[in-house]
Amino acid sequence: MSNVKHVPSNADPKKHNDYSLQLSRWFLISIGAWPQTPTSSLIERLSSIILIPMWTSMIAIITIPCILYVFLEAKGIQMKLSPLVSVFHRIMGFLNYSILLARGKDIHECIKHMEEDWRVVPKIEDYEVMMKHSKMGRYMTGICATFVQGSAFLFNLAATMKTVTFVINNVSTTTHPLSCPAYRKLVDARFSPANEIMITVQVMSSYVANSSTLCICSLAIVFAMHASGQLSMLYTWFNEIIEDNAKRNYSVQRKLASIVKHHLRVLCFITRMENIMYKACFVELAGCTLNMCLIGYYFVMNWGVLTTAKITSYSTIYISMAFNIFIFCYTGEIVAEQCKNVGRMAYMTNWYELDHKTARSFILVIVRSNNVIKITAGKIVPLSIATFGDVIKTSLAYMNALQAMSM
Repeated sequence: MSNVKHVPSNADPKKHNDYSLQLSRWFLISIGAWPQTPTSSLIERLSSIILIPMWTSMIAIITIPCILYVFLEAKGIQMKLSPLVSVFHRIMGFLNYSILLARGKDIHECIKHMEEDWRVVPKIEDYEVMMKHSKMGRYMTGICATFVQGSAFLFNLAATMKTVTFVINNVSTTTHPLSCPAYRKLVDARFSPANEIMITVQVMSSYVANSSTLCICSLAIVFAMHASGQLSMLYTWFNEIIEDNAKRNYSVQRKLASIVKHHLRVLCFITRMENIMYKACFVELAGCTLNMCLIGYYFVMNWGVLTTAKITSYSTIYISMAFNIFIFCYTGEIVAEQCKNVGRMAYMTNWYELDHKTARSFILVIVRSNNVIKITAGKIVPLSIATFGDVIKTSLAYMNALQAMSM
């Protein structure tokens, strides 16, 4: 078509790709999980070698003594349940961190795939579609980062500001309680400087757990938005085939072949995305369901004695977890819907104006689109908006069961 506007030749595909991934990259680098490549600098390699064992140790130093406290020291069901939100949060963070490190090669391949898509985008209309989805992904990542890190900051701030006084040998001592209490025979965190050290390590372990969850969530958003943009471009391409056919343009078969190749390329990208995400999605779905159940239980059982600071911190944590699950479910929904839409796009064009041989080729696209690649949690539960509703209902059901057990 003579009036087609092409992307300027000086457009930098790496710059556009970095725009999509910037927030994800910052947090991945901060925890040493940014994928290493043969072109990575010595500083990048050394930082990963130092950061990975350091952050892993931070989580272990807080989690192991707290688990021992729950099983060996805490008395009564409420005392045992109280630290579990913080414990589960760090266990989830550690599992997500491990998945990020184990899937570094696949993450790098997805990033390369995205960069190549930016490099080969031919027309300004397609470029604008990609930019629209890129901006949407970046905006959603920013909201996710605000919720995850902001809620953790408020929770840690509320815990750090609180003080308790206890008496030993007629001597009164004031200390800051830990949200993850430590087993006293292993670490007695009531006294200085152990108390200050454990609070510092606790905040740092919270950061790596939050960042790991945020990185998984942000990558899911960016990858899903990119795939959605690539599939949206196909609608324009289908219509171009009809227009070219009307003008007796003999490039119709070539363009149809390009559509099929591009469609399969996007499906390969979604398959790789699913292979990266399915374990992390299962961790988030199961962990957030349990934590939301426990937070709801704390609210119901301790409402009369909760301070404003605790109500605020628990509320933000609950909203943050619900938002994380919603984001995963939303990305699963949008990917599945866009895969189906390709078939609808092909059917809704004026395919009947094509010659019979070309029109029959549309059937292959429609049939392939009906076989939807779904983003799942653990290859068990397909992620969708309906799944989000099921998670909320399940967490409330578990909360009622816990409440009945403790009565």
